[in-house]
Amino acid sequence: MNHWLMKTEPEVFSFEDLISCPDHTDSWDGIRNYQARNFMRDNFKINDKVFIYHSRTGEPAIVGIAKVVRTAYPDHTALDPKSKYYDSKSAKLGESRWFMVDVKAEKKFKNIVTLKQMKEAKELSGMLVTKKGQRLSIQPVEKKHWDIIVGLGKPQKIT
Repeated sequence: MNHWLMKTEPEVFSFEDLISCPDHTDSWDGIRNYQARNFMRDNFKINDKVFIYHSRTGEPAIVGIAKVVRTAYPDHTALDPKSKYYDSKSAKLGESRWFMVDVKAEKKFKNIVTLKQMKEAKELSGMLVTKKGQRLSIQPVEKKHWDIIVGLGKPQKIT
């Protein structure tokens, strides 16, 4: 099993939005970075665990855990001219260059784990999200870092 961090802007789509979806499940669309796309397309597996990270907010933080419930498939929003994720190059190809996965919210953190906390914790210094310039919306997370953050966050089942 792999571990990942997926960034989202809470004003666009928050962890609470995911929780409110039927069966707490939705597609993770709109990824328009090749490296992030390749992670989803080539490395995501069913039941991989995902930290949901709220970015572009007053206090960026990991707020919960989801799991991958459907592996990569073409992101149809790339072909929809009305979508903010429309991609004219995909439209010219007649198929999406981009992929998405489906994720299901599993646990909400009792204590959010802020970026500041992660940067201050020496044992988390190797995490990509703590490094300057790491803006990638999907990042791998090492198991040792995963376990530390889970311990800090005190995840609780979603009811």
